[in-house]
Amino acid sequence: MIELKNVTKTYQMGKVEVHALRGLSLKIAPGEFIAIIGPSGSGKSTLLHILGFLDRPDSGTYQLGKSEITKLGDEELAILRNRLVGFVFQQFYLLPRINALENAELPLIYAGKHRLKEKAQDAIEEVGLTPRATHRPNELSGGEQQRVTIARALVNEPLIILADEPTGNLDTRSEEEIISILKSLNEKGKTIVMVTHEKEIAAHAKRIIQMRDGQIVSDERVEGETEKHPLTAMSISIDDVLSETRLSVGRAEFVDHLRQAVHAIVSHKMRSILSILGILIGVGAVITMLALGEGAKESISQRLASLGSNLLIVRPGSRRVHGVALEAGTITRFTLQDAEALARLPQVRRVSPSVRGRGQIVYANKNWNTRVYGTGVDYAPMRAAIPIVGRFFTENELRMRKKIVLLGTTIVRELFGDENPIGATIKINRINFRVLGILPEKGASHWRDSDDIVIIPVTTAMYRLLGKDYVDSIDVEVRDPALMEEAQVSIRELIVKRHHIANQEQETFQIRNMSEIQEMVESTTRTMTWLLGSIAAVSLLVGGIGIMNIMLVSVTERTREIGLRKAVGARRQDIMTQFLIESVVMTFIGGLAGIIFGTGIAALLTTFADWTTKVSPFSIVLATGFSVAAGIGFGLWPARQAARLDPIEALRYE
Repeated sequence: MIELKNVTKTYQMGKVEVHALRGLSLKIAPGEFIAIIGPSGSGKSTLLHILGFLDRPDSGTYQLGKSEITKLGDEELAILRNRLVGFVFQQFYLLPRINALENAELPLIYAGKHRLKEKAQDAIEEVGLTPRATHRPNELSGGEQQRVTIARALVNEPLIILADEPTGNLDTRSEEEIISILKSLNEKGKTIVMVTHEKEIAAHAKRIIQMRDGQIVSDERVEGETEKHPLTAMSISIDDVLSETRLSVGRAEFVDHLRQAVHAIVSHKMRSILSILGILIGVGAVITMLALGEGAKESISQRLASLGSNLLIVRPGSRRVHGVALEAGTITRFTLQDAEALARLPQVRRVSPSVRGRGQIVYANKNWNTRVYGTGVDYAPMRAAIPIVGRFFTENELRMRKKIVLLGTTIVRELFGDENPIGATIKINRINFRVLGILPEKGASHWRDSDDIVIIPVTTAMYRLLGKDYVDSIDVEVRDPALMEEAQVSIRELIVKRHHIANQEQETFQIRNMSEIQEMVESTTRTMTWLLGSIAAVSLLVGGIGIMNIMLVSVTERTREIGLRKAVGARRQDIMTQFLIESVVMTFIGGLAGIIFGTGIAALLTTFADWTTKVSPFSIVLATGFSVAAGIGFGLWPARQAARLDPIEALRYE
């Protein structure tokens, strides 16, 4: 079944070369029970590791059945370890965070047979450990732990059982139990190769090989020719084994990796919590900062809405004559007829002429000085000034110069308090006006209160209150943003024509585009939002680095575990996937917690600090995606480090 020819193996220990095997040759027939004995350093364990595909010879050949295996890659050797060999280690190498049954299932995971849990139960029953199957290793005696390792070795029905000092850490009674189990397995046709220091243990084998200085010095059969068992005597084709494995699942499934990752996270609670906390703070900060930015953007947008959308403002300009700056409107004054002419342009939707002044308002024994705006009927929809209580004046009321007024919320508060002002009569510059409605609240800035205002019909303001025969400005709403430039050209041409303005005098009036101001403010706000988000992303980056550090520490702490997983058939990709999933799971949990944390902080800022915040779905998707990307990005290097560990070096790690 196995033939080694002239196998050598040399280890480099610093500057010293250690020749573990020196031209060793060996044949093993199916169904044999072989004991390898010899002093420490004789090469027994090295020979066992080469037989079990954990190590490669430096030279020589290893024939398994009909196939030469010395040229196989790491993945092929992992498949052979999983399908053909079962290891029984002196140190047991049981995973402490899972129970005996789950330890026995481990090779099934990497064979893609985890669904066949009954195989592990059968193996546990075969070693007489059914009552203790749900106990963790620290709850089992040494003999019971060794029986679990035997069950783990048997679960994939291997052809060869390799036992390295299987009784070395056991008392006499446990020794007898383990030897009895091995002899029973040999009687059922399993090929057993056992390394031991004790001659009385070796005496139970049917063939005893003695080694010294990396060579076989004696090879004795205790009994006659070993009777070949029909199951093990069949010829072995490595190609068939590899093909069969690749056609099956061949790798641990994602659910199995996820389960293993969750076990690892739960078993190191404090370490995992600290890692998750870093991501939580990072994601929470990103969401909170973006919520503040979005809230500020929305607040500014609401205020900009009061300026009007697609709005052009036509107003008189100032001009210098012989070096003297004249007052705005000295040369060009606009009239109500100009507003009517502008309204007839095809690009224009609405027009509202306006006049402005100040007035002393009196109600009962209270008075207040404020700004007075005379506007057209379309001012309300153009300037987002539709009353929250009452109504705006009509075209008929404007034409009849009615003495009606709409009050800003500041005026209502100063003059009326809690009293309803609708229908009340107030005096503006000693003229009686009836209150028609209350304007929506626009808010205040440090230089002007937008709610300290009253609005009356423009005709009433011109001819009854302010004594003007001209308008101060004309608001023009364009039908579509794409028509803004065309509308400006048409308006300029119309005014030049109506007022007979020479080309050199066109500066006597101005056309201001309010959409440009809106775009500038929105662009600034957007920049600030991304700046806040970028600053918060730094904390998420720091959390990701914390995850990487924790995972690197985890690789170091779990080096033996990695060696064990490789010994039972885990491939590099399996190890890498498991560590990567651990990293992503921690960052994903941290991300979800960060979403809740960030949303809660944003809500608290709105409630207690009176800041406008808005948690957008984009910020949640961005923060979650960033956290998962951080888990993959920062978990990739530790995962690669784990996957590249040599199984022998990992098992020997102290």
